[in-house]
Amino acid sequence: MVSLIEAETLAVAALEAVGVPRWEAEVTARALIDAERDGLASHGLSRLPFYLAQARSGKVVADAQARVEVAGSVIRVDARHGLAFPAIARGVERAIPLARELGLVAVAIGGSHHFGVAGAPVERLAREGLVAMAFSNAPSAMAPWGGKRPLYGTNPIAFATPRRGTDPLVIDLSLSKVARGKVMLAKKAGEPIPEGWALDIEGRPTTDPDAAIAGSMVPAGDAKGASLALMVELLTAGLTGSHFGFQASSFFEPDGEAPSVGHLMLAFDPAHFSDGYLEHIEALFQAMLEQEGVRLPGTRRHVLRRERGESLELPEAVVDELRAYAASRV
Repeated sequence: MVSLIEAETLAVAALEAVGVPRWEAEVTARALIDAERDGLASHGLSRLPFYLAQARSGKVVADAQARVEVAGSVIRVDARHGLAFPAIARGVERAIPLARELGLVAVAIGGSHHFGVAGAPVERLAREGLVAMAFSNAPSAMAPWGGKRPLYGTNPIAFATPRRGTDPLVIDLSLSKVARGKVMLAKKAGEPIPEGWALDIEGRPTTDPDAAIAGSMVPAGDAKGASLALMVELLTAGLTGSHFGFQASSFFEPDGEAPSVGHLMLAFDPAHFSDGYLEHIEALFQAMLEQEGVRLPGTRRHVLRRERGESLELPEAVVDELRAYAASRV
């Protein structure tokens, strides 16, 4: 077990060792630790060694500082080929007061990297009283419906709404049946994946994580999921001028050009749309919860966050690798 303080200190030290500035390192470390606390290990500290290797090689611009421009209701953020979390944080910071003023704003982030847990920035906005949506594209991992060659990323979509007196409702989903990070974890553990997650390079179902990585993830909802993935490519890479999934380099390989993917977040102030929004939506939630076996989306992450307290259970190999990076600082 590793305490939250120790985990953050170690992660920040490792990031600073490869040239990431202090504030950017802290924002990134907290995002990954929050993923661990929410039970989303595939997007947690196991990702950090990949970020570090890419920062060291120059695939990620370690000392990049996101540039923000505001034009009316659009907040444009250039991540400058650095890590995504500082760029997201800069965009969210500007979105909160502007959404309250205008009612609806868009945060368009280009030239970016791995989006992380898509539910995190929308939850942050919801805790400020805003209704929020987020989209991101990613390196190709999913073929168009009927095809074999991956063109789209697994392209997460997230939504959050505030609630009165309790945690926000958070919906966070990948447009593949499962996040590709779960396949990567299975590969590292030397374990098979369940059938139905992925196809091999010939378009056949596979339980081999290596064959899945070389092939294609299966879209959630089959043809409908593939169409949604296309929509996200256009909303993110299309609107920001970033790389489409088939143009983006891997989030996992240490070398090559920057992935340069795009993200889009929308923030709505419900007070600009109607009166009594928070009271009104509770009628729907109550009707849902009256049915046995129903729980609201996002409930599990809130429960795990409280249960995990002040420590994390991390793979020893990840901790050792982070310590080696931290010790390598010159």
